[in-house]
Amino acid sequence: MKKIRNIYEKIYDFENLYQAYLEARKCKRYRQDVLQFSANLEENLIQIQNELIYKTYKVGRYREFFVYDPKKRLIMALPFKDRVVQWAIYRQLNPILDKQYIYDSYGCRIGKGTHKAADRLQYWLRQVSRKPEKYYYLKLDISKYFYRVDHQVLMDIIKKKFDDPNLIWLMDKIINSEDTKFGLPLNMDPDKCTIEDRLAEVGMPIGNLTSQMFANLYLNELDQYVKHELKLHYYIRYMDDIIILHYDKKYLHAVKDDIEQFLNDNLKLQLNKKTAVRPISCGIEFVGFRIWPTHRKLKKKTALKMKHRLKYLQKAYKRGEIGFQEVNSSVQSYFGMLKHCNSYNLRRKLFNILIFSRS
Repeated sequence: MKKIRNIYEKIYDFENLYQAYLEARKCKRYRQDVLQFSANLEENLIQIQNELIYKTYKVGRYREFFVYDPKKRLIMALPFKDRVVQWAIYRQLNPILDKQYIYDSYGCRIGKGTHKAADRLQYWLRQVSRKPEKYYYLKLDISKYFYRVDHQVLMDIIKKKFDDPNLIWLMDKIINSEDTKFGLPLNMDPDKCTIEDRLAEVGMPIGNLTSQMFANLYLNELDQYVKHELKLHYYIRYMDDIIILHYDKKYLHAVKDDIEQFLNDNLKLQLNKKTAVRPISCGIEFVGFRIWPTHRKLKKKTALKMKHRLKYLQKAYKRGEIGFQEVNSSVQSYFGMLKHCNSYNLRRKLFNILIFSRS
């Protein structure tokens, strides 16, 4: 494959930096750091441009915090200036890389997403359910994916795609951070791992825009192996969640071994204990739903979390801690999500929570 050249200059082009600034400030324009950056916008963009031209740019300090969505994750947020740089990189690199991905990769891609992934899998389930054979699914989940991406492997993949020393320098600055370690030892959760125990040679910060891009680029190596070497048809991936369909259970176990070997040898990743082979009649948990050929439902954990959250919001509203707009935004987003699955009973229960909480 022909390597891509002369992309670095497009990243620090002033118009690209300005468009990156507009993207970075969306839904955040009244935050203090954004207002401060915007007050001297031209000077700040020129400073970024000069730092990239003369290669004096240094990644800022990460702000760390935890979120529960649905499990505990360590999020690392960059200062606004660095988010502008991330968007400038993303705007130029991601459209090029996206063209190289397989059709059935759905994570963090324009025109894809969770609902499209659920639709595609259900379409396949309807197809195979009409066949005489009994079909099974192989569910693969990579252990601590974002925390275990190997920096050297990732840099080698980038070097295969791009022949641009300046771009390689910038990618190395972001991936091999001087001040922050991103990686976790195997079998250790982020809240149990001290800063001293974190690993410098692996991991990507959850929260970086470039991390989303690198995550797809990294596992594209697996996608290409699966399609060109194993020649699997019913293969779908959303970030590190993978589903494969086949009528032969033994074949799926063999495929699992081949994929695990490829991940170990080429990407230095490991599968976790969630990996399993089961009949499609059990329903497949994927992208927040449990999916059958005939219908799909919200995962039980997600539905329970939704109920608890709604009850909390209503009580907080009664106490005057939050306004109607915040409650209404959450309610509308929940009901919007439920439109994509069979959820009549759940919607009725949520509606009852709303009615009884007002009385």
